[in-house]
Amino acid sequence: MCLTMKVKKMTNEMIPYILIGYCSIVVSSISQVLLKKESQIKHSSAIGEYLNIKVITAYGLFFFSTLLTMLAYRKVPLSMGPIFDCGSYILIIALGVRIFHERLTKRKIIAMAILLLGIIVYAI
Repeated sequence: MCLTMKVKKMTNEMIPYILIGYCSIVVSSISQVLLKKESQIKHSSAIGEYLNIKVITAYGLFFFSTLLTMLAYRKVPLSMGPIFDCGSYILIIALGVRIFHERLTKRKIIAMAILLLGIIVYAI
């Protein structure tokens, strides 16, 4: 017996929800940047490491990002999840280079190219 999968085509109704999904990626990436910046600061106590405005804001942003993702998946099929994930990896690399002055190595460029290629192949 042959089982067929139902493929849901993108409709105009889905576009705002896809944009919400990408906003979720941006919010999550900003949260990760905040946590990374805060981890580079020496604190006088363990409590000070976790109970400060940047860390609390970062976790609040993570929570908000989760809500945005749940909202996006109301109309966007779960099969688009990997595309959202790949977009976040690329954004994190870009933010690392821009904000933390990390080197954009040949390995990172190849990784981003593979991710983009994967998104293209997956979307086709």
